[in-house]
Amino acid sequence: MIIVTRKDISKEDYVRIERRLTELGFKLHPIVGVERIVIGAIGDRRTIDVQSLASLPGVEQVIPILHPYKLASREAKPEGTRILIRPGLEIGGRQLLIMAGPCAVESREQLLEAAQVVAAAGGDILRGGAYKPRTSPYSFQGLQEEGLRFLSEARAVTGLPVVTEVLNLPDLDRVAEVADIIQIGARNMQNFGLLRAVGRLRRPVLLKRGLAATVEEWLMAAEYILSEGNDQVILCERGIRTFETATRNTLDLSAVALVKTLSHLPVVVDPSHGTGRRALVPAMAKAAVMAGADGLLIEVHPNPAEALSDGEQSLDPSQFTRLMEELAPVAEVAGRSL
Repeated sequence: MIIVTRKDISKEDYVRIERRLTELGFKLHPIVGVERIVIGAIGDRRTIDVQSLASLPGVEQVIPILHPYKLASREAKPEGTRILIRPGLEIGGRQLLIMAGPCAVESREQLLEAAQVVAAAGGDILRGGAYKPRTSPYSFQGLQEEGLRFLSEARAVTGLPVVTEVLNLPDLDRVAEVADIIQIGARNMQNFGLLRAVGRLRRPVLLKRGLAATVEEWLMAAEYILSEGNDQVILCERGIRTFETATRNTLDLSAVALVKTLSHLPVVVDPSHGTGRRALVPAMAKAAVMAGADGLLIEVHPNPAEALSDGEQSLDPSQFTRLMEELAPVAEVAGRSL
C-alpha cells in the first residue's frame, strides 16, 4: 500500500500517519519525492480501513499495490528514481551514463590503459571485474584483492567512479571500500542473503537480470534490496537464455521498455553480454537507448584478442571511441545527453 502525503503536510500530521501505520503492524519505507513524501506500507491490508486512513490530515491519496514488488513499483514513485553517483553525475535523469571497461581486471597495465581509453572517449564510469564468476573452475577467476587495488588506482588516475561485482558475502566489505557502485551479477540475482546485505549498505547497487529470470523475479530481487532500506538500485538487462544459439544470450530490449512502465528504478543495458558478439554491440547499444535505457554497460579491452575473459564481445579502443561518437546523435533523438 502507498500513502501519498499532501504538499503542505505538517510534521505533526506526518508523525501521526506513521504512528497509526506502525500501530497496525505495517513496516514503513518513506520515499522522499520532489514535492511529496510517499510512504510504502508493507503489511496486511485487512488490518486497516483504507477510507479511515485516507481521511487522516495530511493524506492526499492511498493507493493499493497489486504487484508483489511494492517498493520497486512505479506507483511507489511515479516521477522515477534518480541516483547520484557523485556530484554532477546521476543516473535516471536526462544524462545517458556510459559504464565501460574490461570484463576482468587482468593486470595493472591493462586496467590503466582501458580506464584512460574510457575517460578519453567520454565514458562516465569504469567497469572491471576483480572477482569473476566463471562457468569452468579452470577459467581465469580474476585478481581479486589485487584487482581491487588496481581499480582504486585507476579511479585515482582518471577520476572515473568504479563499478565492480561482489560474489560472496565475506568479500562485501572489501568490495564496498573500492566500488562506487556494487554489482550483483546474473548468477547471484537470487542470492537473497547477498541482496539483503547490500540492501543494508547506503551504496548504489547494479542488479543484473538472471540468466532465465522473468521480469517479475528480477523486480522481486530488487525488492529485497529496497526492503532493507537501500533505495539506490539500478537494474541491468544483460540478455536471457533462450533456444537461440546464434548469440550468447537473447537481449530482451522489450523488457527495458516494460520495466520503465512497471518500476521507478533506472535501467541500464549490457549489449556485450547480451549478444556475446563484438560486431553486434554498437547496434544493440543504440537500440537500447531508443528503448529507454538510462545507461549502457560496455566491455572495452586494450587488446581483445588477448583477453582472459570475454574477448570476443569486447570493443577495442578505436571501436569504443567510434561508438561514443555515434551514440551522441542517438541519445539526442531519445531526449538524452552524453
